[in-house]
Amino acid sequence: MPYLLVIDSGNTTIKWGVHDGHGWYKQGRIAQTQRESLSAVWRLLPAPSSIVVSNVAGPSAESALRDVLSVWKIIPHWVTATPRQCGVVNQYMEPARLGCDRWAALIAAWNMKRQGCLVINVGTAMTVDVLSDHGEFYGGIILPGFASMKQSLTQQTALLTSAEGCFQAFPNTTHNAIHSGIIHALTGAIERMHALLLARLGHDRPLECVISGGGAALLRPHIKIPTIMIDYLVLEGLRVIAQETTPIASS
Repeated sequence: MPYLLVIDSGNTTIKWGVHDGHGWYKQGRIAQTQRESLSAVWRLLPAPSSIVVSNVAGPSAESALRDVLSVWKIIPHWVTATPRQCGVVNQYMEPARLGCDRWAALIAAWNMKRQGCLVINVGTAMTVDVLSDHGEFYGGIILPGFASMKQSLTQQTALLTSAEGCFQAFPNTTHNAIHSGIIHALTGAIERMHALLLARLGHDRPLECVISGGGAALLRPHIKIPTIMIDYLVLEGLRVIAQETTPIASS
């Protein structure tokens, strides 16, 4: 049986999955700092017939992945954003400069929903990207994720510490004020982009939006618009991209 290996190499985490043409045979994740151990993990997998990779972690991560993947005599497909692919039209001024992970996530969301929505990824950075009812990617925003925002604040402010806090409507401790303020900043950005999308599309009802990433579970309870959480959204997009050239990725 032919297998597809897809890899989402992010800034802090590598997510991967093996698809057998009917469903996910296996999925996993590992920290970028532990990527050398992927050889032992992947050695136990069935040999893939094709490999598709999204890498936004830079040249060193790409080099390390190439070394690990060289055990299979397959040339991986390293995804880059294009002007049009899998039903999505890329309206970035320079389409190729859009992050390949954002591109894969947009493709996954469009192929799941086929309607206008926000595509939100909450990781080291948070991206909020906009899809139209016709699969056009209008653009999106990038801002620091929860941990990045907190680290920036505590490192640049002498009397603040990085101790854990919790969300309060009216925070009455410094730790909770930091935690709650960051939640408000991130969810406020999402809700503002949702309002802009509704105005652009002329809708009068909220649109269900797609959210993923390591920080999604933290934010989702505080977002005042409908959302669906997809843990391995980029992997789904890579599977759809692979489907253009090989039947292995059929669901």
